[in-house]
Amino acid sequence: RAQLQPQGTTSEEVKGNTNTNHHHHNHNRKHNEANIQTETIMMTMKSILLLLGAATTLPQSHGFALTQQCHRNPTSSSSLQMTSESADPSSLRIMVNGMPGPMATAAAEACLRKGLSLSPVAMTGPNVEPSTITVSDEVSGSSASVRLIPATDEGYEEIVSSLAGLREAVGDTNVLAIDYTHPSAVIANAVFYAENNLPFVMGTTGGDRDQLMEDMVSRKASAVIAPNMGKQIVAMQAGLEDLATKFPSAFAGYKLEVTESHQKTKADTSGTAKAVIGSLKQLSDDDFDLEEDIKMLRDDDSTLAFGVSEEALNGHAFHTYTLTSADGSVQFELKHNVEGRTVYAEGTADAVKFLATKVGSGMEGKVFSMIDVLQAGALE
Repeated sequence: RAQLQPQGTTSEEVKGNTNTNHHHHNHNRKHNEANIQTETIMMTMKSILLLLGAATTLPQSHGFALTQQCHRNPTSSSSLQMTSESADPSSLRIMVNGMPGPMATAAAEACLRKGLSLSPVAMTGPNVEPSTITVSDEVSGSSASVRLIPATDEGYEEIVSSLAGLREAVGDTNVLAIDYTHPSAVIANAVFYAENNLPFVMGTTGGDRDQLMEDMVSRKASAVIAPNMGKQIVAMQAGLEDLATKFPSAFAGYKLEVTESHQKTKADTSGTAKAVIGSLKQLSDDDFDLEEDIKMLRDDDSTLAFGVSEEALNGHAFHTYTLTSADGSVQFELKHNVEGRTVYAEGTADAVKFLATKVGSGMEGKVFSMIDVLQAGALE
């Protein structure tokens, strides 16, 4: 056993013992979903667009409310920029947990694209063999080697040891985590981060969200927890929340129907859908059941019929929400359709930069939502 010294990382950055008998893999996303060349964000709003236009002012305060992630093109410039108080990205080390899963890998690539350095170690599933992969971003040309350590008792010990060395090298507040793992691991992973004073961005959905928030508040964790990391979708959610607050029951008597389609590997119901439904229920007073009434599409035939391109079968998020009057004479429809993972991955990287700034300023024990990140102008 020897110290891990991946590309771009000094031997002082990680003092924890790691296994030298690992296999080096070039993680090259040239398969299925990595072939997705386009990203489409469609927000088709019929008459409801007029109402959303009237709700342009974001709420003034959004601590994480449990109305509550798991996509590819370079993002365009935006008037929303990082503040002048942002943490120096080059000083940060981001532990992206969940690789080699596609969403975690996309988030790691986005971090590289935005000038962030990856932690040389990260957690992976308990049944995944330890290995070292190379994360490469085609846009910036940046790459980094990351040793993946299974989330077992022995693996946790290695991660903790590595964290100690990493913090000694770059500073206690400059190491943060991103989590895109599995719904079944949400609570355990979040508790691990909190108990090890590791600020984190939780993109994984599912699990008991009430328990998650209770655990994080009681442990005074520093985190960004959200069902969706895409800037435009977050803005839409904020607008709907504001609309529902200002005009509750404006659609009283209307029937709500929701269809959402994701890749087969998405194990849970869309967290974004749940958040949007929360606002639409407040607007309509519909007794929509989150567990029973959402129509989830996961098979190829239904997904293709829903409008998803064949190239995006392994990475997409298509949502349609319909409100229909009691007599059927009036119908409102809201859509947001995404092919690929880039919009989420880059929002995740922005969220971790936002959190690093907060932690670096001395803030402790606060859980933020992506609306907080948006309000701070931290989504590029």
